[in-house]
Amino acid sequence: MGREATCKCDWAGTTAEVKVLLEPPDLIVRGEMRKRVPISSLKRVEAQSGWLRFNTGREQVQLFLGTPMAEKWATAIKTPPPTLARKLGITDKSIVRTIGDIRDEALNEALSEAAQISAKNPDLIVAYVDTPESLAATLREAKAQLAKSTPVWLVYPKGPGHPLNESTIRSVLRGIGMMDTKVASVSVRLTALRFNLRSSR
Repeated sequence: MGREATCKCDWAGTTAEVKVLLEPPDLIVRGEMRKRVPISSLKRVEAQSGWLRFNTGREQVQLFLGTPMAEKWATAIKTPPPTLARKLGITDKSIVRTIGDIRDEALNEALSEAAQISAKNPDLIVAYVDTPESLAATLREAKAQLAKSTPVWLVYPKGPGHPLNESTIRSVLRGIGMMDTKVASVSVRLTALRFNLRSSR
């Protein structure tokens, strides 16, 4: 949903020229005025005559974005974000294979929406990796299914300072003929990359 605009802001009667960012889970105001509020806290959201209007707590807020942008922002704010299961492509018809020590609550909740967790004929593989060794072990374990074009989500810790990072994962997977096709934030602690077998065409 990430959006950004420079505009006039009226926040509970205080006006200023600001930069506004719609960066889930927050709406952030920077510049002459600084605010950060959860998008989920915004109520009575509407676009009117170029203004985006909403309430947060007891405060009334207006942002002059212009008609097209105000309408798009209002729609984005009012549209519930996709669930993690949806982002990962897990449905109530999915057979999902899991590899590694999956303890994350958000990830386990997403996996609970699958029809079945099974290593046999999965539609999707979800693997937790946190070291180059665990990545190598996962690829060995899933080799036959990856060769049959079963997509794999590699879930790993966010941020610097970990033994395994995005660059290493991409390098290793591309080296065996896989291409990264999606990225998803799993939780505060984890992120994920999805890989599919590179097309021969």
